[in-house]
Amino acid sequence: MRKLFQVTCLGIFAFALLISCVKDTNFDNAEEIAITPVVEANFVFFNFNGSDFFDSQNNIPRLVVRDTTEIKFFDDGGFQDGLKRVEFFFKYTNSIPRNFDVTYRFLSAVNDTTLTFQNSVNAGTNINEVITESTRNIEGAEVTNLTMSNKVVVIVTIPSADQNLAGALKLQSKGTFYLEF
Repeated sequence: MRKLFQVTCLGIFAFALLISCVKDTNFDNAEEIAITPVVEANFVFFNFNGSDFFDSQNNIPRLVVRDTTEIKFFDDGGFQDGLKRVEFFFKYTNSIPRNFDVTYRFLSAVNDTTLTFQNSVNAGTNINEVITESTRNIEGAEVTNLTMSNKVVVIVTIPSADQNLAGALKLQSKGTFYLEF
C-alpha cells in the first residue's frame, strides 16, 4: 500500500511539473534567447632567472628574451563568432633589481601581427619580491584581430644585465572569455 501511494504521488508530481513548464510559454520569442557563457582559462606563464638575461659563453647581456605559445582554441569557428570580449589578467612577481617591459604579440598562421600590447613590470630586490598586476580588455575590432591569431610571442626586455644578476621574474596569467550564442 505504501509503494502504491509513493508511485501515485510521484505521478501527480511529474504531471504537475510537465503542465507548469509548458503553460504560457511563448515559443515565438525563442530566437531572442541568448546564451552568454563566461570561460576562464590559464593563458601564458613563465619563470625566468636573472642568469637567463646574460650569455655567459659569449660574456654579453641578453636584453631580450622571447617565448612563443600556440593558442589553437581561436581556430574554432563557433568560438570566433561567439566571442564578444576578452579580459587578460597578468600577475608578475619580480625579485630582479630591474624594471621590465613585456610585449605580447599575437600572430596569424602566416606570422602576420594581429594584435600587440605591452605591460611594464616594477623592479624588485633579492630580499623583497615586487608584484605588478595588470589587466587588458579586448573589445570590438580587437576581438576580431585576436581571433585571427594562432600563437602569441611574449617578449621580455630588460634595460641592462650582467653575470651577477640574481633573482627571478615570474608570470601567471589568465584569460576571461565572454561569449554570446
